[in-house]
Amino acid sequence: MAAKWIELVTGSFEDKKRWRQYKARKEALPASYRTAIDGIERYFMYAGSIVKGDVLVKMLEDLADLIEGAAADGTPIRDIVGDDPVEFADTFIQNYSDGQWINKERKRLIDAIDQSAGESAGQPANQSADEA
Repeated sequence: MAAKWIELVTGSFEDKKRWRQYKARKEALPASYRTAIDGIERYFMYAGSIVKGDVLVKMLEDLADLIEGAAADGTPIRDIVGDDPVEFADTFIQNYSDGQWINKERKRLIDAIDQSAGESAGQPANQSADEA
């Protein structure tokens, strides 16, 4: 009972455990790969706008999988991220867009325009075109 209340306030214990595991995985990487993952992670934190903890941790775990595999194979970082690391990071983030705060605002905008379009067509605000 107390654990559920604490998790309500602090967030999921499972997500925190996964975060610590991710950090340990990152620390085990060779220095050059660790530097790369640190930079990508920092960019994710600023540009990703991920507000769901589970989505953020999953994204970072997937990044760790990618970088660990590259380190194990001896694949150079540039072969992973290409010539434009920002494009790589932005493309990677797009796969986790369901965790971004902006999605709620996108839905609000779509709903507002849908409602407005219904009103401008002479329908009441709460009646869709299908109901008319």
